[in-house]
Formats: sequence, structure tokens, C-alpha cells
Amino acid sequence: MTLKTLAAAAALSVALGAGAAQAKTLVYCSEASPEGFNPQLFTAGTTLDASSRQVYNRLVEFKRGTTEIVPGLAERWEISDDGKTYTFHLRPDVQFHSIDGFTPTRPLTADDVVWSFERQMNPRHPYHQVGGGSYEYFEAMSMGDLIERVEKVDDHTVRFHLTRPEAPMLANLAMDFASIFSKEYADAMMDAGTPDLVDSRPVGTGPFKMVDYQKDSVIRYLAHPDYWEGKAALDRLVFSITPDAGVRFAKIKAGECHLMPYPNPADVPLMRDHPDLRVMEAPGLNVGYLAFNTEKPPMDDPRVRRALSMAIDKDAIVEAVYLNQAMAAKNPMPPMLLGYADDIEDHPYDPQAAKRLLAEAGYPDGFATDVWAVPIHSHINPNSRRQAEMIQADWQKIGVTAEIKTYEWGEYLKRSKDGEHQTLLLGWNGDNGDPDNFLAVLLSCDSVGAANRARWCDQEFDAAVMEAKRVSDPAARAALYEKAQRRFHEQVPWDPMVHAKLFDVVRKEVTGYTPSPFDAHVFYGVDLED
Repeated sequence: MTLKTLAAAAALSVALGAGAAQAKTLVYCSEASPEGFNPQLFTAGTTLDASSRQVYNRLVEFKRGTTEIVPGLAERWEISDDGKTYTFHLRPDVQFHSIDGFTPTRPLTADDVVWSFERQMNPRHPYHQVGGGSYEYFEAMSMGDLIERVEKVDDHTVRFHLTRPEAPMLANLAMDFASIFSKEYADAMMDAGTPDLVDSRPVGTGPFKMVDYQKDSVIRYLAHPDYWEGKAALDRLVFSITPDAGVRFAKIKAGECHLMPYPNPADVPLMRDHPDLRVMEAPGLNVGYLAFNTEKPPMDDPRVRRALSMAIDKDAIVEAVYLNQAMAAKNPMPPMLLGYADDIEDHPYDPQAAKRLLAEAGYPDGFATDVWAVPIHSHINPNSRRQAEMIQADWQKIGVTAEIKTYEWGEYLKRSKDGEHQTLLLGWNGDNGDPDNFLAVLLSCDSVGAANRARWCDQEFDAAVMEAKRVSDPAARAALYEKAQRRFHEQVPWDPMVHAKLFDVVRKEVTGYTPSPFDAHVFYGVDLED
């Protein structure tokens, strides 16, 4: 460690009431403040990094660095022949965190699993409306229609009864929204009249427990001493909230943090040459896109949407904004997924044809609109303001005047979820390696008002995606996803912009860190060399 890092670790020891200055403290320069600490309520990777990926576990997990499903809180499971019943056998003696004001009196049981799903699916559940009653992932993935009930068989056995077979069910249960909460903690907070604390002072079974949060500044965690997989090698974990990518770079060079995500593309060559840094690169299971609010005229006309797409010089954006560290996108899911329709040709860059199409739609002189720019810097949106400016200039050439708008990250997500925009830039990183996680979550009718920022509900598209959930044959699923992509291409609810490479930058003393295809930052298994 550098002197600055040692000093920070020593200061943190005092702040946390710990006396061992030699304790291992990893500082992660994160890109933004989380929206909260309940992964059921949010979908942003920033929030999931701060909550589910450190504090909670799920019945099944993704093996670090892969899309492979492995046992989590459930040590084994059985699936019925008809694919409609999943029985999970829980690990014995899994301990929840102890925090100020709450000490658990029992380990994990089936009651906690039932509670965690009932909260999301049952409007009469005492916690359903706590936090606003909006469960984006659960709703966008039609889980309420899929799960008939979750049954406690005994203290260590829980059974899911489904209304239909669901091909990606296990992968779904490894996702962040399926994190398991402590029913005992929730009951105690409800009795105390402070149910909101369940979402802001989380108690889980994960490798780290959250002990302090200062908005826009820092999140502090301690290793869970009784973690079921064994205590983490790190004693402390600190999220140093640093929205500016250039500042993150300065901090990691100075030894003020050990790991940073989302470098400016222009900085990557400098990082590769720095003797104390390693740049870890991986293909991105992601898509950056421009969504059209299809509920608002003139964006309700697919001819207008297609014209706006044809007016954007996408290759220029890939070069200027991403420095060619991304590939231009043509479909709403990345190429490595099952059923990717590679034979679809992207709408060509053709401003003159775009003007003719606008005239055909009744806008020969163009119109005024907006384009929302993402306020944070990530691999999918490394400079959203610059991207918005380039789109603004391209649209001006066909007579469309666009006002660039942006908001603080949490406000941006809330306002866009409510449909205040006409067009907006956003990105999505896959969470389970299945096409359903892109097509259904981002574009289905069920996800309007949740992750579907285009607010697009198309019955032909929806029928193909919903049918793909029900069939297990990969070839049949692939054909349905290809059909859905063709309908998407025809109707243009988005202009898919890029599939971006993933970059994590770590200091040389960091060992055991593995980049995630889901762009999840997981610190269990990570260590620091002296």
C-alpha cells in the first residue's frame, strides 16, 4: 500500500471503532451514489454494486467472472418434469449480519425466502408499499404472473410453484432482485415503526455488512465474520464515491483507491503504461441506446423514429465518444447472446432520406424535441453530454431542434421511468446472460413504467418474447428472439447505439479480482498484498 492508502486505512479504523491499523482495507472509487440499498427496488448497476453484490445472497449465484449458475443459499435443488415446480434445499446455519439496533436470534430459514418474494408479489404484504411499492425487475420480468406461490415446506426447504415453464428461471433467481432478506429484521423494524430502515440499513447474509453511508461521499463496509463461505480476506471495504472519471484516475494513481471502473477512453493507454496499474478488459454484455418515448407525439410515429435514427452518424460517435473502444449496435441485445439476428442491417446513416421520411410523416420543417444525457460516466456512456451534442447537431441538419437535458443520477432514473422525456440516452448491462434479460426486461409491455424507457408495448414483439420464455429448446427460443428483433427493427422504439468493452483498472497490490460479464463489482475473493 502507499502511504496515503495506509493513512486512509488507519483513519478508517478509528472511524469504525477498530484498533487494528494493519487490517486490510480496499478502497473502490465508485462512479455515483446508490439510489438506495434494497436491490428489489432498483435496477442501476451502481445501486446493485453497493447493495446486493456485497450485502446479500441469493438461492443460486453466478460463479465469479462467468454466467455459470452455482449453489448459493440453496445447496441443491430439484425441478419437476413439467418445469413448473422448483424445490430448493437451504444451507444450514447461514448467519445474518448484526448491526447497531438489531442482533439476529436465528439463522436463515425458509421464512426469509418466502418473505423476500412475497414482499414483491403480494400487494397485501405489510412491506409491499414500503419504499414506494415499485419492483422494477420483478414487474418487468412478469414474475408476478409466473410465480403462483412460494411455499415453505420446512425450515430448510422452499418450493416455487409456477404458472408455466420458464426457461431462464434459475438464471432469474441468481439476479439481484432475488436477494434474500431477514424476515426477523423486517418484523422488528415494523414493530418499532421504522420499516424504511430495512431498505436503508440493510441486513443480509453476504460477505460484507454496511456500517456507514454518507451520500455523494462514502460507503463503509466491514467483513461479515460469520459468512457461510468463510470470512472475506478483506477486513474493510470502502466505496469512495467519485463521479468524475478523471478524478478517479488521479486517485488510483495516487494510491487513494485500489480499483476504479469506467475510465475515460482517452486515459486507457496512459493507464496501460503506468507501472502501478493493471487494465482489465472484457467484452461487454451490454447495449447503449437512444430510447424514443413512443407515448409522446411525434415519437409515437415509427416513421419519425426511423428518420431520427437515420440522421445519426453512429460511426462518428463510436470514434469520437468511445475512441473505437466499442462496436456500433444494430439490435437491442449484444451479439454473444442466443438468437442474435446478425442478418439484420442497421438503418443507414442517410440525412436526405431521413428528411424525406419526416416530410412523409407530416413534419417537412422538422420539430422541437429533447435529448436527455446521462449524468454519470460509465463504459456504456463514457461522455453522454458529448454524445447528446453530436446527436443534436445531426438532427439539426434535418430540421429537428433538440434541447439537451440532464439531472442528478437518481432523479434522471426516476423522471425517465415516469416518462418525462421525449428521447434519452441510457445503457444496460445484462444480469443473467439470457436474451430475456434484454428483450423482456427493457421492451416488453409488462416493463412499461419500469425498465422500458421507450414505453413501447407492441403485441407482436411481446408475443414472441413471452413464448420464448416457455420453450426450452434453444433453437426454438433463438427463432423467437430473432422474430422479436425483426419487429423491433421495423418499429424502432430505440436506436441501439453501441456495445461497449468493459474496463476495470486495479492497482498492482490487488489480487483475486475478476471482471464480471454483468459489469458487477464483487469484492469477495479479493485480497491485498502488502
